[in-house]
Amino acid sequence: MKPTASNTSHALPPIGLIAGQGRLPVLVAEGIRAAGRKVACIGLQDQFVPELPSHCDFFETAGVVQLGRWLRLARKFGIRDTVMVGRVAKARMHDPLKLFRQLPDWRAVNLWYRKLRHDRRSATLLTVLADDLAKEGLVLIDSTTYIPDHMAREGTMTKREPSAEQRSDIQFGWPLLRQIGSLDVGQAIAVREKDVIAVEAAEGTDRMIERAGQLCRRRGWTLLKTARPGHDMRADVPTIGVSTIENMHRAGGGCIAIGVGRVIIVDLPAVIDAADRAGIAIVGVREE
Repeated sequence: MKPTASNTSHALPPIGLIAGQGRLPVLVAEGIRAAGRKVACIGLQDQFVPELPSHCDFFETAGVVQLGRWLRLARKFGIRDTVMVGRVAKARMHDPLKLFRQLPDWRAVNLWYRKLRHDRRSATLLTVLADDLAKEGLVLIDSTTYIPDHMAREGTMTKREPSAEQRSDIQFGWPLLRQIGSLDVGQAIAVREKDVIAVEAAEGTDRMIERAGQLCRRRGWTLLKTARPGHDMRADVPTIGVSTIENMHRAGGGCIAIGVGRVIIVDLPAVIDAADRAGIAIVGVREE
Protein backbone atom coordinates (compact mmCIF):
# COMPACT_ATOMS: atom_id res chain seq x y z
CA MET A 1 0.00 0.00 0.00
CA LYS A 2 1.35 3.41 -0.96
CA PRO A 3 2.12 5.60 2.09
CA THR A 4 -0.09 8.70 2.31
CA ALA A 5 0.04 11.90 4.31
CA SER A 6 -2.13 12.27 7.41
CA ASN A 7 -3.35 15.24 9.39
CA THR A 8 -1.17 14.20 12.31
CA SER A 9 2.01 13.59 10.32
CA HIS A 10 3.48 16.95 11.36
CA ALA A 11 3.73 15.63 14.92
CA LEU A 12 5.61 12.48 13.90
CA PRO A 13 9.42 12.27 14.00
CA PRO A 14 11.33 12.55 10.71
CA ILE A 15 12.16 9.48 8.69
CA GLY A 16 15.88 8.91 8.45
CA LEU A 17 17.68 8.51 5.13
CA ILE A 18 21.23 7.20 4.80
CA ALA A 19 22.17 8.08 1.23
CA GLY A 20 24.79 6.65 -1.11
CA GLN A 21 25.28 7.19 -4.83
CA GLY A 22 22.74 7.73 -7.56
CA ARG A 23 19.26 9.15 -7.98
CA LEU A 24 17.52 6.56 -5.79
CA PRO A 25 17.99 8.52 -2.52
CA VAL A 26 16.30 11.52 -4.17
CA LEU A 27 13.30 9.37 -5.13
CA VAL A 28 13.08 8.00 -1.59
CA ALA A 29 13.25 11.51 -0.11
CA GLU A 30 10.44 12.59 -2.45
CA GLY A 31 8.39 9.56 -1.42
CA ILE A 32 8.86 10.27 2.28
CA ARG A 33 7.73 13.86 1.83
CA ALA A 34 4.77 12.74 -0.29
CA ALA A 35 3.72 10.59 2.67
CA GLY A 36 3.68 13.72 4.82
CA ARG A 37 6.86 13.01 6.78
CA LYS A 38 10.00 15.10 7.11
CA VAL A 39 13.31 13.76 5.83
CA ALA A 40 16.44 13.75 8.00
CA CYS A 41 19.29 12.68 5.74
CA ILE A 42 22.82 11.48 6.43
CA GLY A 43 24.62 11.85 3.12
CA LEU A 44 27.60 9.53 2.77
CA GLN A 45 30.68 11.60 2.05
CA ASP A 46 31.71 11.79 -1.62
CA GLN A 47 28.76 9.59 -2.57
CA PHE A 48 25.44 11.49 -2.71
CA VAL A 49 24.28 13.53 -5.70
CA PRO A 50 24.44 17.36 -5.38
CA GLU A 51 20.66 17.86 -5.62
CA LEU A 52 19.85 15.58 -2.67
CA PRO A 53 20.07 18.17 0.18
CA SER A 54 17.34 20.30 -1.43
CA HIS A 55 14.94 17.35 -1.11
CA CYS A 56 15.56 16.96 2.63
CA ASP A 57 14.38 18.86 5.71
CA PHE A 58 17.60 18.15 7.63
CA PHE A 59 20.94 17.20 6.09
CA GLU A 60 24.41 16.32 7.37
CA THR A 61 27.30 14.31 5.95
CA ALA A 62 29.24 11.39 7.38
CA GLY A 63 31.91 9.00 6.16
CA VAL A 64 30.91 5.63 4.74
CA VAL A 65 32.47 3.86 7.73
CA GLN A 66 31.89 6.45 10.45
CA LEU A 67 29.10 4.56 12.17
CA GLY A 68 29.49 6.44 15.43
CA ARG A 69 28.76 9.70 13.60
CA TRP A 70 25.70 8.10 11.98
CA LEU A 71 24.34 7.40 15.46
CA ARG A 72 25.18 10.86 16.81
CA LEU A 73 23.39 12.49 13.89
CA ALA A 74 20.40 10.16 14.33
CA ARG A 75 20.07 11.32 17.94
CA LYS A 76 20.45 14.95 16.85
CA PHE A 77 17.68 14.56 14.27
CA GLY A 78 15.48 12.50 16.58
CA ILE A 79 15.09 9.71 14.04
CA ARG A 80 14.42 6.02 14.56
CA ASP A 81 13.02 4.43 11.39
CA THR A 82 15.60 4.87 8.64
CA VAL A 83 15.93 3.98 4.97
CA MET A 84 19.41 3.17 3.64
CA VAL A 85 19.71 3.39 -0.15
CA GLY A 86 22.21 4.29 -2.86
CA ARG A 87 25.27 2.54 -4.18
CA VAL A 88 28.54 2.16 -2.34
CA ALA A 89 30.89 0.13 -4.53
CA LYS A 90 31.51 -3.24 -2.91
CA ALA A 91 34.99 -3.41 -4.42
CA ARG A 92 35.84 -0.28 -2.46
CA MET A 93 35.01 -2.03 0.81
CA HIS A 94 37.51 -4.79 0.02
CA ASP A 95 40.40 -2.34 -0.36
CA PRO A 96 41.92 -1.79 3.12
CA LEU A 97 43.69 1.45 2.14
CA LYS A 98 40.52 3.01 0.76
CA LEU A 99 38.61 1.80 3.81
CA PHE A 100 40.97 3.59 6.16
CA ARG A 101 41.10 6.74 4.02
CA GLN A 102 37.46 7.12 5.06
CA LEU A 103 38.65 7.56 8.67
CA PRO A 104 36.57 4.74 10.22
CA ASP A 105 35.65 4.94 13.89
CA TRP A 106 36.11 2.15 16.42
CA ARG A 107 32.59 0.83 15.81
CA ALA A 108 33.23 0.30 12.10
CA VAL A 109 36.62 -1.30 12.74
CA ASN A 110 35.02 -3.62 15.29
CA LEU A 111 32.35 -4.71 12.82
CA TRP A 112 34.72 -5.14 9.89
CA TYR A 113 37.58 -7.01 11.56
CA ARG A 114 35.84 -8.85 14.39
CA LYS A 115 32.22 -9.56 13.49
CA LEU A 116 32.80 -9.79 9.71
CA ARG A 117 36.22 -11.34 9.78
CA HIS A 118 35.14 -14.69 8.34
CA ASP A 119 32.16 -13.64 6.19
CA ARG A 120 31.97 -10.35 4.30
CA ARG A 121 29.16 -11.13 1.90
CA SER A 122 26.69 -8.30 1.36
CA ALA A 123 23.84 -10.08 3.15
CA THR A 124 25.99 -10.79 6.19
CA LEU A 125 27.34 -7.24 6.28
CA LEU A 126 23.81 -5.81 6.23
CA THR A 127 22.55 -8.08 9.01
CA VAL A 128 25.47 -7.28 11.28
CA LEU A 129 25.23 -3.54 10.54
CA ALA A 130 21.46 -3.43 11.06
CA ASP A 131 21.68 -5.34 14.34
CA ASP A 132 24.42 -3.04 15.63
CA LEU A 133 22.53 0.14 14.71
CA ALA A 134 19.25 -1.19 16.15
CA LYS A 135 20.90 -1.70 19.54
CA GLU A 136 21.49 2.07 19.56
CA GLY A 137 17.95 2.92 18.46
CA LEU A 138 18.51 3.43 14.72
CA VAL A 139 16.24 0.93 12.94
CA LEU A 140 16.73 0.18 9.24
CA ILE A 141 13.40 -0.43 7.48
CA ASP A 142 12.46 -1.90 4.09
CA SER A 143 14.17 0.43 1.62
CA THR A 144 11.27 0.17 -0.84
CA THR A 145 8.63 1.44 1.64
CA TYR A 146 8.37 4.94 0.17
CA ILE A 147 8.88 4.14 -3.53
CA PRO A 148 6.06 1.72 -4.48
CA ASP A 149 5.63 3.47 -7.83
CA HIS A 150 9.20 2.59 -8.78
CA MET A 151 8.99 -1.17 -8.23
CA ALA A 152 8.87 -3.78 -11.02
CA ARG A 153 5.32 -4.80 -11.99
CA GLU A 154 4.10 -8.07 -13.46
CA GLY A 155 4.02 -8.50 -17.23
CA THR A 156 5.43 -6.42 -20.07
CA MET A 157 6.01 -2.81 -19.03
CA THR A 158 7.23 -1.50 -22.39
CA LYS A 159 5.67 -1.10 -25.82
CA ARG A 160 7.83 -3.88 -27.16
CA GLU A 161 6.95 -7.43 -26.11
CA PRO A 162 9.70 -10.04 -25.59
CA SER A 163 10.17 -12.32 -28.59
CA ALA A 164 9.31 -16.02 -28.36
CA GLU A 165 13.02 -16.77 -28.03
CA GLN A 166 13.45 -14.23 -25.23
CA ARG A 167 10.45 -15.64 -23.35
CA SER A 168 11.98 -19.08 -23.67
CA ASP A 169 15.29 -17.77 -22.33
CA ILE A 170 13.49 -16.20 -19.35
CA GLN A 171 11.78 -19.49 -18.57
CA PHE A 172 15.11 -21.31 -18.89
CA GLY A 173 17.23 -18.81 -16.99
CA TRP A 174 14.99 -17.84 -14.07
CA PRO A 175 15.53 -21.03 -11.99
CA LEU A 176 19.28 -20.70 -12.60
CA LEU A 177 19.24 -17.06 -11.49
CA ARG A 178 17.52 -18.04 -8.24
CA GLN A 179 20.08 -20.77 -7.59
CA ILE A 180 22.94 -18.34 -8.18
CA GLY A 181 21.24 -15.85 -5.89
CA SER A 182 20.81 -18.43 -3.15
CA LEU A 183 24.60 -18.88 -3.18
CA ASP A 184 24.98 -15.07 -2.79
CA VAL A 185 27.11 -14.88 -5.93
CA GLY A 186 25.18 -12.21 -7.82
CA GLN A 187 21.74 -10.91 -8.74
CA ALA A 188 21.83 -11.00 -12.54
CA ILE A 189 22.69 -13.24 -15.48
CA ALA A 190 22.71 -12.84 -19.27
CA VAL A 191 21.15 -15.56 -21.45
CA ARG A 192 20.96 -16.19 -25.20
CA GLU A 193 19.36 -19.29 -26.80
CA LYS A 194 19.25 -21.16 -23.47
CA ASP A 195 22.94 -20.54 -22.87
CA VAL A 196 24.24 -18.50 -19.92
CA ILE A 197 26.58 -15.88 -21.34
CA ALA A 198 27.61 -14.09 -18.13
CA VAL A 199 26.97 -14.12 -14.39
CA GLU A 200 27.15 -11.02 -12.20
CA ALA A 201 29.60 -10.99 -9.30
CA ALA A 202 31.28 -8.15 -7.38
CA GLU A 203 31.76 -6.06 -10.56
CA GLY A 204 28.05 -5.17 -10.70
CA THR A 205 25.40 -5.37 -13.40
CA ASP A 206 26.75 -2.65 -15.71
CA ARG A 207 30.16 -4.33 -16.03
CA MET A 208 28.47 -7.70 -16.53
CA ILE A 209 26.35 -6.24 -19.34
CA GLU A 210 29.50 -4.94 -21.03
CA ARG A 211 31.13 -8.35 -20.72
CA ALA A 212 28.06 -10.11 -22.09
CA GLY A 213 28.11 -7.83 -25.12
CA GLN A 214 31.73 -8.74 -25.78
CA LEU A 215 31.04 -12.46 -25.46
CA CYS A 216 27.81 -12.49 -27.49
CA ARG A 217 28.07 -10.62 -30.79
CA ARG A 218 24.50 -11.47 -31.79
CA ARG A 219 21.99 -8.85 -30.67
CA GLY A 220 18.87 -9.56 -28.67
CA TRP A 221 20.15 -11.45 -25.64
CA THR A 222 18.25 -11.24 -22.34
CA LEU A 223 19.24 -9.84 -18.95
CA LEU A 224 17.59 -11.49 -15.93
CA LYS A 225 17.78 -9.76 -12.56
CA THR A 226 16.12 -10.19 -9.17
CA ALA A 227 16.80 -10.20 -5.44
CA ARG A 228 18.18 -13.42 -4.02
CA PRO A 229 15.77 -15.76 -2.21
CA GLY A 230 15.16 -14.49 1.31
CA HIS A 231 16.81 -11.16 0.44
CA ASP A 232 16.76 -8.59 3.24
CA MET A 233 14.95 -5.65 1.66
CA ARG A 234 16.49 -3.16 4.08
CA ALA A 235 19.39 -2.51 1.70
CA ASP A 236 21.16 -3.61 -1.48
CA VAL A 237 17.87 -4.18 -3.30
CA PRO A 238 18.65 -4.77 -7.00
CA THR A 239 17.97 -1.84 -9.32
CA ILE A 240 17.87 -0.94 -12.98
CA GLY A 241 17.97 2.60 -14.33
CA VAL A 242 18.35 4.61 -17.51
CA SER A 243 22.06 3.75 -17.56
CA THR A 244 21.10 0.05 -17.59
CA ILE A 245 19.05 0.63 -20.75
CA GLU A 246 21.87 2.59 -22.37
CA ASN A 247 24.40 -0.11 -21.52
CA MET A 248 22.09 -2.86 -22.79
CA HIS A 249 21.62 -1.02 -26.08
CA ARG A 250 25.37 -0.61 -26.58
CA ALA A 251 26.00 -4.27 -25.70
CA GLY A 252 23.30 -5.67 -27.96
CA GLY A 253 20.81 -6.71 -25.27
CA GLY A 254 17.16 -6.84 -26.29
CA CYS A 255 15.17 -7.81 -23.20
CA ILE A 256 15.27 -7.29 -19.43
CA ALA A 257 13.38 -9.62 -17.08
CA ILE A 258 13.10 -8.48 -13.45
CA GLY A 259 11.45 -9.83 -10.31
CA VAL A 260 8.06 -8.30 -9.45
CA GLY A 261 8.35 -6.33 -6.20
CA ARG A 262 12.00 -7.44 -5.97
CA VAL A 263 13.73 -4.90 -8.24
CA ILE A 264 13.67 -1.10 -8.04
CA ILE A 265 13.28 0.76 -11.33
CA VAL A 266 15.07 4.02 -10.59
CA ASP A 267 12.81 6.71 -12.08
CA LEU A 268 10.38 4.26 -13.70
CA PRO A 269 8.86 6.64 -16.30
CA ALA A 270 12.30 7.65 -17.58
CA VAL A 271 13.46 4.02 -17.75
CA ILE A 272 10.39 2.88 -19.70
CA ASP A 273 10.77 5.80 -22.11
CA ALA A 274 14.45 4.99 -22.67
CA ALA A 275 13.63 1.31 -23.24
CA ASP A 276 10.90 2.17 -25.75
CA ARG A 277 13.27 4.41 -27.69
CA ALA A 278 15.96 1.70 -27.67
CA GLY A 279 13.55 -1.09 -28.66
CA ILE A 280 14.26 -3.07 -25.48
CA ALA A 281 11.51 -5.06 -23.77
CA ILE A 282 11.14 -4.98 -19.99
CA VAL A 283 9.04 -7.69 -18.38
CA GLY A 284 8.23 -8.31 -14.72
CA VAL A 285 8.39 -11.93 -13.56
CA ARG A 286 6.29 -12.90 -10.54
CA GLU A 287 8.17 -15.29 -8.29
CA GLU A 288 6.40 -18.14 -6.54
